[in-house]
Amino acid sequence: MEKNNNKPKLRFLGFTKPWEQRKLSELVTLVVREVPKPTESYEKISVRSHAKGTFHQKIENPDDVAMDKLFVVRENDLIVNITFAWEHAIAVANKEDDGLLVSHRFPTYTMSNSDVGFIKYVVSQENFRRKMEMISPGGAGRNRVLDKKGFLDIKIIAPIEIEEQNKIGVIFTKLDYLINLHQRKLNHLQDKKKSLLQKMFPKNGKDFPELRFPGFTDPWEQRKLGNIVNIRSGRDYKHLSEGEIPVYGTGGYMLSVNKALSYKEDAIGIGRKGTINKPYILRAPFWTVDTLFYAVPENDNDLNFVYDIFQNINWKQKHESTGVPSLSKAVINNIDILIPDNKEQNQIGGFFQNIDNFITLHQRKLNHLKEQKKALLQQMFV
Repeated sequence: MEKNNNKPKLRFLGFTKPWEQRKLSELVTLVVREVPKPTESYEKISVRSHAKGTFHQKIENPDDVAMDKLFVVRENDLIVNITFAWEHAIAVANKEDDGLLVSHRFPTYTMSNSDVGFIKYVVSQENFRRKMEMISPGGAGRNRVLDKKGFLDIKIIAPIEIEEQNKIGVIFTKLDYLINLHQRKLNHLQDKKKSLLQKMFPKNGKDFPELRFPGFTDPWEQRKLGNIVNIRSGRDYKHLSEGEIPVYGTGGYMLSVNKALSYKEDAIGIGRKGTINKPYILRAPFWTVDTLFYAVPENDNDLNFVYDIFQNINWKQKHESTGVPSLSKAVINNIDILIPDNKEQNQIGGFFQNIDNFITLHQRKLNHLKEQKKALLQQMFV
């Protein structure tokens, strides 16, 4: 089998030539579109760290800006923030960026003998960030400035044919579109759930929710949280053997062991220390570590409804420490809540469970697309 380090593992049909090592200066050209500083308000562009794209800032009073000259950005320009290049502050300008302004700290480059889509994904990879970090001499704190000549001397391996570059750029652009689409759908569902949680539970000082299922008219009753759940402590698991019982911490699943703290009762995990504001449902059998309480509903209170209550509580306001956030059983048990009868609880709990299942489905799709992109980046680039 032929070996060539300059050939990617996965290629489009019809392309067989080895990729070549090129300096960045062979693929992009510095462009200077100098203009006087505006006399009225204007929008400027900045570049996010970690290759997260661009963002805009409105300058209301140009007199507050020290420099007299600025530079125009056009769509598909490559922009780098020379003071945060080491932190991966690099991006390709989009349609919304076209015509906006940057300072001298943001040199811009146009494509020459290269495809903008391909270059976008080359510079977004971690190995390119490391190369920029190496040519950003250290200063005080985070003050490190990119060597602009060194930037153009960065070596990358690229296809000889622009058509192959283009095809690679197109497929990753489509993947990013799908990822962004699913992220927006996920965000919308999460926002919708948050809004419904606020409307379907009584606000402070009231005993009726704003939004209710038909047939329910009775006021909700005040209780202490400790009246409807039994708060139990997690324990150390290190003495246990490997098995099939999941162990959970404040961050979720950790590993599996041969014994359980709860064999039959489902519960809600809530952090005792550290991450205290992210409750989640635990399905029996399970074990929890000593930094994770688990709350078992009592008196036929609905698990999913109680979970909704836990999500509505501002746990950060309840923590007892000036350092690492922490909770005690006493604090949790003493929280005032309002609850309806069990039948209405079941309706509300089931409703939000369906929303949670839908959110989980979208999260899995999103994660799958991100993993697919990650795998393709590894296989389609050298």
